[in-house]
Amino acid sequence: MVQSKKQKYMFLAFCLVPTFVLFSIFTLYPLVSGLYYSFFDWSGASDNKEFIGLGNYVRLFNDAIIPDTIIHDYFLVVTKVIGIMILALFFAVALTQLKIKEAPLYRIVFFFPNIMSVVVIGILWMFIYNPSLGLVNSGLGFLGLEQYARPWLGDENWALPSLVLPSVWAGIGLFMLVLMGAISNISKSFYEAAEIDGATKWQQFWRVTVPLIWPQIKICILYIVITTLNGSFVIVQVMTGGGPNNSTHVMGSYLYQQAFVQFNFGYGAAIGVMILVLSLITVVILQFILRRDKIEY
Repeated sequence: MVQSKKQKYMFLAFCLVPTFVLFSIFTLYPLVSGLYYSFFDWSGASDNKEFIGLGNYVRLFNDAIIPDTIIHDYFLVVTKVIGIMILALFFAVALTQLKIKEAPLYRIVFFFPNIMSVVVIGILWMFIYNPSLGLVNSGLGFLGLEQYARPWLGDENWALPSLVLPSVWAGIGLFMLVLMGAISNISKSFYEAAEIDGATKWQQFWRVTVPLIWPQIKICILYIVITTLNGSFVIVQVMTGGGPNNSTHVMGSYLYQQAFVQFNFGYGAAIGVMILVLSLITVVILQFILRRDKIEY
């Protein structure tokens, strides 16, 4: 019996220790290091570090660009959550509940952007938004709407909204598959009972489908929020570099600019701590807002 318990604990240690080591190296260590460096004035390229305490955080609160980067990040969060969830839900319901023969093909087509690099997606959409040869302006010209054509990524008012479309396009497929799996597990008897009660397809969607897949919807929303707050800088860096005139800078791209372009590594670390804190606060608030009673079936 003692030997059996010992073998059990050895097996658990064998499974957990490597994971904990990797988690410590790639997650805990960078977090602690970032917090440590945020208290220093350091270029990141030399051994000279000057301890300045909360100096970087004082600078953070007095930086006029920081509020704009936060607004830009949450603009992308809101628009991506709305756009991706509406389209992912629509396609998930259509491909699971409608008799579409080409459904397997559509799954591949919609998921295809998820296997592409964000850099590739950014370059592709830069061509689409090209003022002279891009599909957007060419399409407007074909429709006789030339007056609406503009340099989308070079216009301060339109550069940030222009980043929403590629971000939504790239994210639909993954969440569509997650929701399709959840919908496929719903017993048909629920829909049959709803039809007997006279419920329309729209009512069945809101009263049967959405409540029963709510845990998956919640996970999708939280994942979109977290990845946007922590990863939207990639698409920004590729397509606009934060311009024009800082109109598309998000917290991550501004961190990159400060740490690796202007070599204010300590200040960049402070921005990273701010991103972590805002992400945690946002997730906690969303957990409370999206809380629902668990439905078992």
